[in-house]
Amino acid sequence: MSTLEDQYYIDKILQGETNAFAVLVDRYKNMIFTLALKMVKNREEAEEVAQDTFIKAYNSLAKFKGDSKFSTWIYRVAYNTCLDRLKKNKKEDNNISIDEFSAHLIKTMDNALSALEDKERKQTIQNCLNLLPREENFLLTLFYFEDQSLEEIGKIMNINANNVKVKLFRSRQKLAVILKKQLEPELLDYYERER
Repeated sequence: MSTLEDQYYIDKILQGETNAFAVLVDRYKNMIFTLALKMVKNREEAEEVAQDTFIKAYNSLAKFKGDSKFSTWIYRVAYNTCLDRLKKNKKEDNNISIDEFSAHLIKTMDNALSALEDKERKQTIQNCLNLLPREENFLLTLFYFEDQSLEEIGKIMNINANNVKVKLFRSRQKLAVILKKQLEPELLDYYERER
């Protein structure tokens, strides 16, 4: 799906063909819901955030200037909608403390993950992502699963690309620690069976 295709539908909507918005909703609804779920960590609230996102996007469509991809713009609307919802709920984050981290740990994790089946690996990564604080989960999802660039993520989260890089590094560190804790028992079992 290209930016030009999105622009075609945006132009139609702005010219009064409101039913063309259904195409954009259909195109982005799954990703908006997934990102919302990673932030609010509740299915019903994520559905409400997704609906609110599309309402806000529809009402602000004339403000979309096309200086970034439409996907970047709508993900930013979703991100801000999530932040508003979280402020309203004022729920506490379950932050994970990390004592120390080394490059060796990432190498160990890569080896451990390659021992798992592909489907199992993806599920394990998703489960571990969900243990991260909302913003880090959101950031890693955009980078690894949505292939958003550092610049695009910066626009979505309203921070510069260097900050994205730093946050990405720290988030990967936390994820590696979580993966290590999750995988060690499984790997010990696996190696015990192999003897």
